[in-house]
Amino acid sequence: MKFLPFALLTAAATFIAGCAAPRVDTYRNERPVLDLREYFDGEVEAHGMFQNRSGEVVRRFTVAIKGSWKGNVGTLEEDFVYSDGTTSQRVWTITKIDEHSYVGTADDVVGEAIGTAHGNALRWRYVLELDVDGRTYHVDFDDWMYLLDDKVMLNRSEMRKFGFRLGEVTLAFRKKRGDSEWR
Repeated sequence: MKFLPFALLTAAATFIAGCAAPRVDTYRNERPVLDLREYFDGEVEAHGMFQNRSGEVVRRFTVAIKGSWKGNVGTLEEDFVYSDGTTSQRVWTITKIDEHSYVGTADDVVGEAIGTAHGNALRWRYVLELDVDGRTYHVDFDDWMYLLDDKVMLNRSEMRKFGFRLGEVTLAFRKKRGDSEWR
């Protein structure tokens, strides 16, 4: 019985440490620097998948993105095509607040997405309304983007509900080069 409090404290510390995510400013010296205004200005394509909590790929998709900016306010039109042939669209309005901060809104985002960027990384956090079998769920997204070069960016998003991990979305973005070529 003497060891019970110690065991509980150790278990709690392990649980809290397991919940900690890296800090986005860890990437402050990484290059190239990610500026959403530059990367999402014009056409970008993405290929992605959703994996459930056991790691099984349950949905694949492509996204055609058209971005345009007026000063610090941008519009991203995302057209999704899923492997089963269904389609959807999301339109983001993103505002660059300062050197490191963004906010974003979309019809299926509850409130605002809050983004912080340092170096080549951006972390978005938001709540997304997901329709599943006719029911709507509010799901927490912890979304990390990493710019690899001026054309390629990788994205990893963890989805949670009530603190429980539901799955993960992985995306590979490729920016269109010039008027007609993809790199």
